Amino acid sequence: MKKIEFLNLGSHPITNSYLSTKKPKKEFMYNLKLIYHSSTKLISLGKFVSPKKMFNDKYAHRASASKTMRSAYEKLAKSLIKTYKPQSILEIGSNDGCFIKHFKKINNIGVEPCKNLADITSRMRIKTYPNFWTKKLSKKIINQNGLFDIIYSANTISHIHNLKETFDAIEISLKKSGIFILEDPSLLEALKKNSYDQFYDEHAYVFSLTALKNLTRKTGLEIFKVEKLNTHGGSNRVFFKKKINQKVQISKKYIKFLSDEKKFGIEKLSTYRKFARNVKKSKNALISIFRKIKNDGKIIIGYGATYKSSTVLNYCGLKNNFIDYFLDTTPTKFGKFTPGSHIPIYQYKGIPNNVRYAYLGAWNFKDEIFKKEKKYIRNGGKFITHVPYPRII
Repeated sequence: MKKIEFLNLGSHPITNSYLSTKKPKKEFMYNLKLIYHSSTKLISLGKFVSPKKMFNDKYAHRASASKTMRSAYEKLAKSLIKTYKPQSILEIGSNDGCFIKHFKKINNIGVEPCKNLADITSRMRIKTYPNFWTKKLSKKIINQNGLFDIIYSANTISHIHNLKETFDAIEISLKKSGIFILEDPSLLEALKKNSYDQFYDEHAYVFSLTALKNLTRKTGLEIFKVEKLNTHGGSNRVFFKKKINQKVQISKKYIKFLSDEKKFGIEKLSTYRKFARNVKKSKNALISIFRKIKNDGKIIIGYGATYKSSTVLNYCGLKNNFIDYFLDTTPTKFGKFTPGSHIPIYQYKGIPNNVRYAYLGAWNFKDEIFKKEKKYIRNGGKFITHVPYPRII
């Protein structure tokens, strides 16, 4: 198998390491390169960052902070209960319990290596294992809780470096009729939207359906259904069953989605070479927009100091000479500085009247944000985005 580098995004920090000082004495940086795997068609980072550096007791992201995600998880939970009537469910990457809390009437188990988040769900009386997902942990959980009807994982499997062990551990943890549901950003959508900010330290991989099919070929799992989602800028919800379970039919829609990926060129290296060229063009265009606004003496703030925005800020060299400060709703970020770019983060209390331009760090929640900021927009406020191309909206 050949591993071919197709894009070098330069030097980057840990995206969730929000800084307590503007000028840290030492900040961990790594080179963010993207790799094409010729046999599996998997897209990965060239070098993985140690999980312990990213997932610890200072982890900042809270799934419950977004109204969009709270609604999406509640809707999914109701659908799964109605459709599958599970008696047991395990969530890998349970975060602050935004999803798993909806299953309190059955045996619900969380796996969350970030202790500060595991403490939250434990206080909610959800049995939570504060460990990384491995085959060893899966056997311990099985011995203590039995096998599961459903295993669910959102925006987590793409973080785990050893995919074979990950899928093997899931397979042995499921009942014969059990299902595994994976939810992660869609590589196809990232390519279409030119959203290179889907790539950062936590996202060791961004999955295509084609790669997932290839990766699970030698396991006891297979995909039987896929749902396209708008969350996180375009995601796939992928349903797996055990191969020995012949009662569940493979969805025709899933076969169609695979065909769509092939037509787009998801298997071809040339597709990623083209993506790399588009990313470089996007960088130059975005910098030009910022430079023009700042040359006019205007203030630009950042709206949402997200993990995604860290990739854009550091790749494009956008520091506080371009962005005066960020506004955010996550308490653990207040009073901190963005990693690498060192831009101050303040608590969101509305956009100040003297601000006419806001960089949309949380562009994947654009619809929710635009509803929230009707007054700002009505008064002439504008947002800057780089997706699908740099522009003022």
